[in-house]
Amino acid sequence: MNDRKPQLYFLLVILAGTFVLAFFIFRPFLYALALAMVFAVILQPIYQKIVAMTYGRQGLSALATILIVIAFIFTPLIFLGVQIFQEAQRLYFSLVENGGKNAVLNIFNTQDSSSIIDQYFKQGLSWLLQHLGSIFGSFIKMAVSSFVFLVVLYYLLKDGQKFKTAIVALSPLADADNEAISQKLGMTINAVMKGNLLIALVQGAFTSVGFTIFGVPNAVLWGSVAVVAALIPGIGTALVLTPAILFLFLKGDVFSGVGLTVWGVVAVGLVDNFLGPKLVGRGMQLHPLIVLLSVLGGIGFFGPIGLLLGPLSISLFFVLLDIYFSLIRREKSIM
Repeated sequence: MNDRKPQLYFLLVILAGTFVLAFFIFRPFLYALALAMVFAVILQPIYQKIVAMTYGRQGLSALATILIVIAFIFTPLIFLGVQIFQEAQRLYFSLVENGGKNAVLNIFNTQDSSSIIDQYFKQGLSWLLQHLGSIFGSFIKMAVSSFVFLVVLYYLLKDGQKFKTAIVALSPLADADNEAISQKLGMTINAVMKGNLLIALVQGAFTSVGFTIFGVPNAVLWGSVAVVAALIPGIGTALVLTPAILFLFLKGDVFSGVGLTVWGVVAVGLVDNFLGPKLVGRGMQLHPLIVLLSVLGGIGFFGPIGLLLGPLSISLFFVLLDIYFSLIRREKSIM
């Protein structure tokens, strides 16, 4: 028995070394892998329906699901990202050239605060442009990551059950605990994605539409800001809508100001009340404050993709914590 210990230690050292090597090999694609896992869970109902329509042809069904992702997610995101970047550029350069700044000063009649407003807008929009530029500046890296995401998503949809079976076989936990973790993670992903984040995206889209209808400039840019604002408990999109409404009234456009107010209350404000219960469904739901902090912290740690990975990482933590305490209670009941 003792003769086998050096072999075991040597194997552990080699295993640790290859694990570190594998980590650095897969490191550039970790975000794509994580997103593919998330979307594999979210798209599972659509995939299963296509499997039934194609009489069990899993490869064809996975390919059809990938085409749906490209058509309804990738393509709109590309156009949206380009539009946001262009609007941020236009707004920034207009302020640098004093056109936008003078318009604001004329509305509020605060010439004494010219330098403060100038510095505030320039610094804020410079930060925004720097981060937006980092998103679209590395086109090749984004293209490779997108390709990896689609390929991984294809195989997760097609062979997801096989991967799950292999992981359960390697896990030291009981099969019942592995199944509980899998179910709770699935419910958590759906609850987070279909709950807070999707509702915030819908409210941001409605905000952009309202700004476009009633003549607020840079509607897509401010709509993207409204997505993050929608995650703030007790405030939400009012953080973006209120200044826009005041802007219209102070500019003398009373009709547009009243129209945007009604739009904000009806089309944007009631989304959470009517759409929320239908989208969230069952599953672990995070408090809005935790969602906000996880989104902001996720963006700071992961970058733009942290909008998704932040809440999901915190959700995973709470799921595993719940499983851990259930195991502890089970052990105590046995003793």
